[in-house]
Amino acid sequence: MQSPLDRRSGLHAAIIMDGNGRWARARGLPRGAGHRAGVKAIQQVAEAAPALGIGTLTLYAFSSDNWRRPAEEVGGLMRLLRAYLRGETERLARSGTRLTVIGRRDRLPAGIPEAIARAEAATEAGDRLNLRIAVDYSSRDAILAAAARLGPEGLSRDAMSEALCGPGDVDLLIRTGGEKRLSDFLLWEAAYAELHFTERMWPDFEAADLAAAVADFAARDRRFGGLNPPLLTAAA
Repeated sequence: MQSPLDRRSGLHAAIIMDGNGRWARARGLPRGAGHRAGVKAIQQVAEAAPALGIGTLTLYAFSSDNWRRPAEEVGGLMRLLRAYLRGETERLARSGTRLTVIGRRDRLPAGIPEAIARAEAATEAGDRLNLRIAVDYSSRDAILAAAARLGPEGLSRDAMSEALCGPGDVDLLIRTGGEKRLSDFLLWEAAYAELHFTERMWPDFEAADLAAAVADFAARDRRFGGLNPPLLTAAA
């Protein structure tokens, strides 16, 4: 039977990037400084992921509920997104990283949906890592939208998985910052994900932390509701 280490190849890891504001507050800095430091953590983790056997990395950058935050903070996050797309697209393309953005685009500030489309087009040939960033994303809304597209006649588990999962179900879901909840992130796709919670704030999360999470994942026994190894039945 295939071991968890063998199954690590090409795994889909997802990260809820939490703790930017608390990281900044602990240093007497404005929350925006934490978000800027968080972008550097994205760069480190994305660079390290392929060598750890990660084929798809989905990052939770901005939830649909985050619009409730102060306008100044939201504006700063949108400026960071714009700067990331402008400054990182060429490097991502050179490194073989395909960038895709999931979530709504109709509520993003003018110019950002077009910048996303350009970045996606410029990196679409990347086959080393599929880096997905969730922006204005709600898993509940995504499930409702997929169900509406499929309609009652086409609704099934397989059809819903095909509509939602894209690169496949999540194998490993990491949350930084010490909280232990999913916060409306990839609820369908993470049905059998292994969960890894760490106290490390996102700006401090490094390649070594990702490697530790993958090692923890590899040591787990994933049974998907069955038995591993399966029970042997006696011959009749």
